[in-house]
Amino acid sequence: MRQTSFADMQCSLARTLEVVGDWWSPLILRDLYLGMERFDDLANDLGISRNLLTDRLAKLVEGGVVERIPYQDRPARYSYLLTESGRELVPVLMALTAWGDRWATPDGGPPLELRHQTCGRHFTPTVSCSECGSPITMDDVEARPGPGGRTGPGTMRVAGFLLG
Repeated sequence: MRQTSFADMQCSLARTLEVVGDWWSPLILRDLYLGMERFDDLANDLGISRNLLTDRLAKLVEGGVVERIPYQDRPARYSYLLTESGRELVPVLMALTAWGDRWATPDGGPPLELRHQTCGRHFTPTVSCSECGSPITMDDVEARPGPGGRTGPGTMRVAGFLLG
């Protein structure tokens, strides 16, 4: 269980981790993207305890990333679906998966291939510039304080600039 909350940090990454940063949440989101919508299917696929899955799903619903939709009254049963913000996380998960395929590949190679429906080709997700489309690397970017940048926990130094 996490001991520190990032909710009050003036940092978009920290606040993102507050919603989806525990070990299980990215895997739950991956399974939802892959079409698993029901609690029992998620629990069985992940091998996660029911109590822990209940807690993680509740946090994802509270964070607005997943929605819980009833599909049966007696007993009450729910489907879990990605919201708009949850769907926007999927490319991030794909990029993390691509990193894992390169640096932490399971025996036998990558367990999943991605095919772009528009062009029909298999692809490796990359992060690219929204303006010119070029791939982004650490060395290609200069980070500067933004309009919300201010001194606070975890945000005192932004790319070599002291805020405050």
